[in-house]
Amino acid sequence: QVQLVESGGGLVQAGDSLRLSCAASLRTFTRRVMGWFRQPPGKEREFVTAITWFGGGTNYADSVKGRFTISRDNTKNTVYLQMNSLKPEDTALYYCAARPDGIPSLSTRTYDYNYWGQGTQVTVSS
Repeated sequence: QVQLVESGGGLVQAGDSLRLSCAASLRTFTRRVMGWFRQPPGKEREFVTAITWFGGGTNYADSVKGRFTISRDNTKNTVYLQMNSLKPEDTALYYCAARPDGIPSLSTRTYDYNYWGQGTQVTVSS
């Protein structure tokens, strides 16, 4: 059974940092592009960042560039999201997602990802 389990969310103040983790029980983890998405209260789910199979390529939403960093450890089947200089508008439910096995390209579209975690809440107070 495939599982993506996010952790590391919480309540922080503006300017603080958090690191999210996503542990994946995917036999083919090293052949999957991994992404982070978020859903702010009352809004649609939106792309945050994604990373290629071995971490050589990444892309970011403009709203998080320079503040967030995605990384992965293929020995642990885990992807991370380091979030610095957090703002109240970063408040959202953060989801980890995996693209299908063997597709190397990055994507910002939710429908290009076929496995999703349950999400971890990040709340940033002003």
